[in-house]
Amino acid sequence: MLLKSPIMSILNSSEIEVTTFFLIGIPGLEHVHVWISIPICIMYLVAILGNCTILFVIRTEPSLHAPMYYFLSMLAISDLGLSLSSLPTMLRIFVFNATGISPNACFAQEFFIHGFTDMESSVLLIMSFDRFLAIRNPLRYNSILTSARVAKMGLVFLVKSMLLVLPFPFTLKRLEYCRKSLLSHSYCLHQDVMKLACSDNTVNFFYGFFVALCMMSDSMFIAVSYVFILRTVMGIGSHKERLKALNTCVSHICAVLIFYVPIIALASMHRFGRHKSPMAMILIADIFLLVPPLMNPIVYCVKTRQIREKVLGKLGLK
Repeated sequence: MLLKSPIMSILNSSEIEVTTFFLIGIPGLEHVHVWISIPICIMYLVAILGNCTILFVIRTEPSLHAPMYYFLSMLAISDLGLSLSSLPTMLRIFVFNATGISPNACFAQEFFIHGFTDMESSVLLIMSFDRFLAIRNPLRYNSILTSARVAKMGLVFLVKSMLLVLPFPFTLKRLEYCRKSLLSHSYCLHQDVMKLACSDNTVNFFYGFFVALCMMSDSMFIAVSYVFILRTVMGIGSHKERLKALNTCVSHICAVLIFYVPIIALASMHRFGRHKSPMAMILIADIFLLVPPLMNPIVYCVKTRQIREKVLGKLGLK
């Protein structure tokens, strides 16, 4: 018995439950995290102010009370949700060098990040349908997409997005975490957290894969929508009218690329990257949450004349 007790204590010590997860900033650059926090804070500030401006302008301008701008409001809300979900841990890491986070806080953060990510994916899908309908049947556009229908669509996709990721925190909470506590990013993601578990995470893997497929199906339907849009545009006789129709889609195409390129790259590296660079993964993950909320208001202000004029008008500029 005297020989067993130290051995048992060693074995038990390796199974101690983890009570704190540790996020990371940029490996090797910890000494300049404070300086890196300056552009990050500026990006967050611009993203939050830009999306709030979009919401304010659309809310206060009766001429913008149309389906396209209602969908743009939903996109701005999704972007605000993404920014505010990741802001606390990003600031704690880069400003205060505080990397620890409790499991419950981590589970809550990944729920909101994944929820608003799926919501943004759904909004981009609705916006592709909106562009197809506006080009295919412009005379019936406003009668088909009434304000009530747009509100119902937004509510349905919001509820769908939140219900889809609702199991994430509960399935993560039932897992046991021991030995490993270091995460791969500056915020919590489902696929990152579940890899720390020392118990069976098969359910998490397959449900996470199902959620990823749902999001990828959005991108496939967006691609199909643009196939139909191109077919409709090619049927327009006037070259000038074809260019005019395509120009109404430029902002949406930019938003789709800004959103999906980083998320596809990050998902591919998580699933298939054998010799993946940690630095590349961290940068892509940060781009995924920082760039879309920052760029979407800028793209829509630059490319959409009505938004640009109203924003400049509110600022007292012509």
